[in-house]
Formats: sequence, structure tokens, C-alpha cells
Amino acid sequence: MANVSLIHLKKQFGQSVAVSDFSLEIADGELVSFLGPSGCGKTTTLRMIAGFIDPTAGRILIGGADVTALPVHQRNTGMVFQRYALFPHMTVAQNVSFGLEMRKLPAHERDRRIDLALDMVRMTEYKDRYPRQLSGGQQQRVAIARALAIEPKVFLLDEPLSNLDAKLRLEVREEIRTLQQRLGLTTIFVTHDQEEALAISDRMAIMHDGKVQQVGRPDALYERPENFFVAEFLGKMNFFAGAYAGPGQFKTVDGLLLKVDGVTENTKQIGVRPERVELSHANVYENNIPVTVQSSAYLGSFLDVILVGPGQRRLSCQVPNTATGSPADTFATGSTFTMNFKASACVVFDEEGGA
Repeated sequence: MANVSLIHLKKQFGQSVAVSDFSLEIADGELVSFLGPSGCGKTTTLRMIAGFIDPTAGRILIGGADVTALPVHQRNTGMVFQRYALFPHMTVAQNVSFGLEMRKLPAHERDRRIDLALDMVRMTEYKDRYPRQLSGGQQQRVAIARALAIEPKVFLLDEPLSNLDAKLRLEVREEIRTLQQRLGLTTIFVTHDQEEALAISDRMAIMHDGKVQQVGRPDALYERPENFFVAEFLGKMNFFAGAYAGPGQFKTVDGLLLKVDGVTENTKQIGVRPERVELSHANVYENNIPVTVQSSAYLGSFLDVILVGPGQRRLSCQVPNTATGSPADTFATGSTFTMNFKASACVVFDEEGGA
């Protein structure tokens, strides 16, 4: 079993706390993403798991064994770095062989694993080339092969796609997920890109200021964020501050009376995703707000419309591109609509802020 247990993990650099009391259980064969902005502690946590950084407090278990005090080479983790970290003077095959040589494997076993790893990432024909002769995507595949060749218990990836262009990011992302599932590898994937995390993860741990904000399945975190940071970091959300106004009702600071499922006397704010909003010239759902189009951005599959509501409140809506006329003309600046959304589309928060 290659499950990973992080138990009250903490890392402090001087007076600065990089990671604060991080506890998490990662199941055997599960892919968990650490997601958050730069400086949130996600890479520090990954490096503590790998053994490159010693924790200030807490324990790390891999397969039930405490590895907190073990050096990197005794943890049997495979690491893929953001900048590839390939040796420029070595061929592809030699780069993949490096970790195997450090483990003093016999030549025939090294050759077998090199061939297998390069075949998995479709780089066999490039085995005699040097990194300078490869594209960025090919170099990252070699880095993945090098990590897989040692047959790690845990596969660690530190923003491995950030140096690739958009098309390559998508391609390599899919390859990583396919390999991870085929091999049944316990994997921890660090990224600041929410789309990557949503697409690739079994679960996500969202981090901010060294603290874990929420852990769960991608759909659960997106649909039921527990606080404003998670709600805003994962996509967009329209926020309305106010107070409970009776069963199923919420009154905003602008005086709007909204129908909201799940509202309680403790609710101080509600939110609704832009894609849950519909613009029309009639009342369609339970909640109807008069708005004026301020601007719009054509993004291919949808139009991102910025609106002005009561009290000069800035709101947004995502209008699907149905290819029935020009959406940019339909939602021209200055045009007026009714912003409609269901009571069930609202997310309630017991904290203030985010308006």
C-alpha cells in the first residue's frame, strides 16, 4: 500500500509560517492536487513529502511507515520538477538512468526500466538525443520517464505543465492522468491552475497563506465552497452581502429580497456562479434583478458579460455561444436585461466579505 498520511505538518522559516498544521490522508492510487496561489505553501508541502525540506513539526507516513526523518533516496518517491531539471550533458537514456544508477541497480535491470519508462511516455526513438535537441513537451516527458523508472511508491509533480504552451499543457496533462490511472500510482500534483486541478484530480486540497482551506472532490469544492477564498479562487462568483429575512429569504444591503435555499439566521452573504445566471427580458426564475451591460468579452464557447445592477453593483454572467446570431451584438454595452437565477443556485456563507 502506498497511501500517504500527513499528520499536523508544519514548516516555519524564521518567523514566517509557510505551512500551518496540515493533516491529510491520501489513499493508495489516488491523485490529489494541492491548489493555490504562489506562496500559499503547496510546493513547500510537496518538498517536505519528497524529503527536500525538513518539517518544523508533524509527521509524514508512506505506506504506513514513518519517513519524516528519512533522506530523499530512501523514501521511494518520484519527483517531476517545474523546470525539467534534466542534465544537459546526458542523453535522454542517461537522464532516465540516473536515479537507477544511484540505487545501484544492475545494468540489465536499468536497461529494462529505461526502455519501459520511455515507451510509456512515447520517447523511445529519442533515447540518444540530448535535452537541447528536444522541445519543452518532450523534455517534460523525459522528466516524467525518469521519475517513473525508479518505480516509486508516490509520484510527485511540482507544477509540471507551467512552462508549456496551452496545447501542450492539455496534451501532457491528459498523458499524466492516463499513466497515473494505468499504473495505479499514488500521486500528488501541485498547481496554481484551477482548470488543471479540476480536470486531473480525484480530490483537491486548496491552500492559502500556509493553511488548507478545503479538501474534497473537484465538483464538491466548486459547487459547495466553504468560504470566500475557495469560492473566488475556483472560478468566478457573484456575491451579495446582507442578512436573513425569513425562511428561504435573504435581504441584500442594496435592499433586494432574494429567495435562497439553505439560508439561515447566520447567513451574512450569498453567492451565485455566473454560469447559473440567465439574462432575458422576462422573469424566468425565482430571483430577478434589473441590470445593464457594461462590457462583454467573446471567449469562443461563451460570452463573459459584465453587468451593473442596483447600487452600481458589478455582476457577471456567462452566456453560452449557441451560434444563433452574434452574442456580442445581442449583449451590447448599454443594453438592459433581467438577471435571473434559481434559489437552488445560491451558495450561503456565514462569514462577511467578498462582496
